[in-house]
Amino acid sequence: MSEAGGKYPRAILVQKARRYIAQGSKSFNAASWLFDRTTRERSWLLYAWCRRCDDIADVQELGGSLGDQKDAIQRVNGIRLLTDQAFAGNSTGDVAFDAMGLVASECGLTREMAEDVITGFALDAKEWRPRTEDDLLRYCYHVAGAVGVMMALVMGVPYDDEETLDRACDLGIAFQLANIARDLVEDDAAGRCYLPLEWLAQQDIEPGQHTKPHHRNELAAMAAKLVTLARQYRMAGLVGTAALNLRQRWAIHAAARIYGEIGEEVGRRGAQAWHSRVTTSTGQKLAHIAGAFVDALRKSHPMPQPMPRLNRRDILAQIHAD
Repeated sequence: MSEAGGKYPRAILVQKARRYIAQGSKSFNAASWLFDRTTRERSWLLYAWCRRCDDIADVQELGGSLGDQKDAIQRVNGIRLLTDQAFAGNSTGDVAFDAMGLVASECGLTREMAEDVITGFALDAKEWRPRTEDDLLRYCYHVAGAVGVMMALVMGVPYDDEETLDRACDLGIAFQLANIARDLVEDDAAGRCYLPLEWLAQQDIEPGQHTKPHHRNELAAMAAKLVTLARQYRMAGLVGTAALNLRQRWAIHAAARIYGEIGEEVGRRGAQAWHSRVTTSTGQKLAHIAGAFVDALRKSHPMPQPMPRLNRRDILAQIHAD
């Protein structure tokens, strides 16, 4: 008989998922400890699946350097097959996928939600590039916004609370935009570019030339656009924290502050943003966690003006129209 989590007891899956997040993301790990125990464990289970999928797709280990990208489409198909097995309650032989089967069972996550994330890996496997800003935001939805929606459900947000799910998606998109701004040069070295072709054309830069030293000022200008978008989506995302309890609000505000600072620091550095990797120190994380507690005490947050031009439902409508 199939059982969510495969052959592993829940405690083992949680323990192994904890190691995934501790090694794979110091920022999310720090924020996750602010959750109540149940939410914290479930967030680790979800993270383990996200991290493992990313590592399989990019032939890397815990987010390290990209490996040989040959056979990328086959690897994504493998991710789909393992995810199918996890949602069926079967043992996959892979702890992270079994962790997804467990958290999906506990929180009502659907295979369609997981497929939205896997589609982001498939875009990378096809060496996809965004032509427009809308294309960029749609990619960010797949690789991060859709994860934000699942995290909201992990925290107990009801399926029919469309507004809060939209805001959770906004926050995921904000995190991804900050990551893209920070990693522009690293991504180019790996043969990837997430800057829209229309942005490159506006800067009179040919595709593939945007990280050349003589274009560093133009690159900084495009990074500033990413940071502005990230800020807008982050502020919209925080409006959704009104639906959460205090500890959950604290954790989300902490993550938003830490990831928001990464993007803002890229903006502040300008053309020097890629001389060294932008990170946050342990002391900075602790300061953000303390500031996030004060933020969390305010249950309501005003809608930013203007709101992001595209939200989750807009992007889903585009996807279903294709």
